[in-house]
Amino acid sequence: MRIYIMSLMLLSMLMGCKKNTNDAEGAAYFGGEIINPTNDYVLLYSPNSQSETSDTLFLNESNRFFTKLDPLQSGLYTFIHGGQYQMVLLEPQDSVMLRLNTIDFDESLVFTGSGAKKNNFLVKIFLENEADQGNFMNISQMQPERFEKYIDSARTERLTELSDFSDKKTLSPLFDKIAQTSINYSYYSTKEMYPFAYYGYRNLRNYKELPAQFYAYRDDIDYNISTLSDFFIYNRFLYSHFNNMALEEFYANSDEQAIFNKNSVIYNLEKLKLMNDRVSNDTIKNKLLRNTARDFISVCEDSTDVAVIVDSYLSKSTNPQDKEYIQGLATAIRKLKPGKVIPDVDLVNYDNEVLALSTIISKPTVIYFWSSNLKIHYKNSHFKIMDLKKKYPNINFIAININDNDKKYWKKTLDEFKFSSENEYQFKDPINAKQTLVINSVYKMIMIDEDLRIVDTYYNMFHNTFEDKLKELNQ
Repeated sequence: MRIYIMSLMLLSMLMGCKKNTNDAEGAAYFGGEIINPTNDYVLLYSPNSQSETSDTLFLNESNRFFTKLDPLQSGLYTFIHGGQYQMVLLEPQDSVMLRLNTIDFDESLVFTGSGAKKNNFLVKIFLENEADQGNFMNISQMQPERFEKYIDSARTERLTELSDFSDKKTLSPLFDKIAQTSINYSYYSTKEMYPFAYYGYRNLRNYKELPAQFYAYRDDIDYNISTLSDFFIYNRFLYSHFNNMALEEFYANSDEQAIFNKNSVIYNLEKLKLMNDRVSNDTIKNKLLRNTARDFISVCEDSTDVAVIVDSYLSKSTNPQDKEYIQGLATAIRKLKPGKVIPDVDLVNYDNEVLALSTIISKPTVIYFWSSNLKIHYKNSHFKIMDLKKKYPNINFIAININDNDKKYWKKTLDEFKFSSENEYQFKDPINAKQTLVINSVYKMIMIDEDLRIVDTYYNMFHNTFEDKLKELNQ
């Protein structure tokens, strides 16, 4: 849906005027300014939309956007610009404006207007939680008792801040639910992840030695918070929780000295079972099941194990579209095994010419991928390839930009850094092409011989073993 931009004068009038009766009943306004935009629009997803449909809010010449939501569905809306995203709580009578700089997306985000204070508080909690995540590897080396004391203190401090904030404002039960979940479930997920970091995969069997009350909070877990099915903090907890809960089944079926293997078919079958047994909300359950099955079959090289996981998944999911996706993914992966001819997809070059992938490969080739939303990666990968081209002149290196709905900014990125446009392409149909080639990470690379047969796939061009692969391809 195209949302047309109102003038700044009209925007000011709307923000400043008293809202009419209809607005009070069920409307809200949302807009803002994007500094250093990486494309010309903002995508806005309604609460619990599961990323199926969105409104496209186009930026005007001042990089501003604005829309009226009427009728309004109260809840957490997800807004995305250039592959980066955040959330905003919108309730009736809100007129929320944002300002952010894409160079420092989360840290620069500030809300103004009616409804801004509650959103700025939620951003504050988010940044504190993310700082904890950034420091996790350090604190995870603490002894369990000291670790608990450390994170308990941080949680208590944030709950006190929330209480003080709520005492000064008239806030909705929905805001309180979101804020409480943001604090508590971030704390919960940190505890769920702790044994993996503290013991490591080699000694993870010792997770049962943790203090008896270490997971006492599990009595308070709500697996079915339907209003927060899109909330990343809640989802991060759920994945961490089921990763932890499935450990018992893994070790019950492993040798005494077994090293933990997250790609074990037994472990992943148990995760699917636990998700199915404990989560009753179909939206939440189906997403957990789909992503768990997807992650497993994307890395598993045993076709029998893939079939077992797919069968288990299909027996549990109630979402027809998800089932079709997982079955299609399993089929696509089978077509990408070494020795198979790479599936053909259409590409668009810098001059907007459409070319089939098969027509641009005539010698050993490495295909690598990049997104203009991941600045550090696309800079480092292009500079690395420049060096490799000199060392391996008989190998062709092809770069494919994977951005969706971005026909302009990928070229702007190439021009900005003076990267050559030769052998630079974009998918003509990014969504289908990424599914066909199973591109779930920009770090993936596909090595192909002169006959279009897949030699190997690899995920780290900066690892020293990558050049060993290139030497084999160059023979």
